[in-house]
Amino acid sequence: MLKNKTVIFLGAGSMAESMISGIINAQKLPAEQIHVTNATNHERLGEIKERYGVRTFPKNEIPYQEADLIILAMKPKGAEGILREIKDNLSPEQTVISVLAGISIDFMEKRLKQGQQVVRIMPNTSSSVRESATALSPGSAVQKDHIETVRELFECMGKVFLINEKEMDVFTGIAGSGPAYFYYLMEQMERAGKAAGLEDEAVRKIVAQTLYGAAKMVLETGEDPAVLRKNVTSPNGTTASGLEALEKYRGGEAITQAIYYAAERSKEISQELDSSLVES
Repeated sequence: MLKNKTVIFLGAGSMAESMISGIINAQKLPAEQIHVTNATNHERLGEIKERYGVRTFPKNEIPYQEADLIILAMKPKGAEGILREIKDNLSPEQTVISVLAGISIDFMEKRLKQGQQVVRIMPNTSSSVRESATALSPGSAVQKDHIETVRELFECMGKVFLINEKEMDVFTGIAGSGPAYFYYLMEQMERAGKAAGLEDEAVRKIVAQTLYGAAKMVLETGEDPAVLRKNVTSPNGTTASGLEALEKYRGGEAITQAIYYAAERSKEISQELDSSLVES
């Protein structure tokens, strides 16, 4: 069970803090069982310790032997060095978890001992409000009960989806980058509302509640979005007119292409990063 585990965060940036906040707020793990370090910023460690009550350590004093889960949360360019550094400090029963964009499971497994359990995770920025859509891809050596422990940990931050690593790029295009698409849509809806005379504060809440309600309908009813769309579209009505404009201005195609572009860029970044780390 998660409550009996000890977690080490290697990195103390904004993503690490979002995860720590989610775990603490979910009350799934005592703060003293969360250990945090970073390379040089001791002031940042002090902030994290004061804010969440976790234990912090200088990089060279991390008690790896106490950890069940080791989370790589530093900048991706630091992956090569940290993997080689921790290699001889870990046992096969410990699980290495990466939230680093562009760092593949194969890359990690090649730099750790054979049989080391490795999991790749892709959360999104909604982790900070515990509503992330998070991808989980296990390496070849990961035991089933360890997968469930990792899943439980990241469910502190939202919903977790077990996927094959080859699907990580399209997941990134949908869920990793997805919040930005919805924020962009909200910007446009706000702009239209303001232009029509609605007050700034009111229109923002109206737009956010509308988006939230639509998402909740999909999640709670289990209905196909296409069915829900048809249910609220009366012939020759206002919604039908709005949807006609979306078709006319190719709104659907724009959304699809945004996902494809982001997925392709995710693949490119992974290849570029993998190549640069190997060369260095």
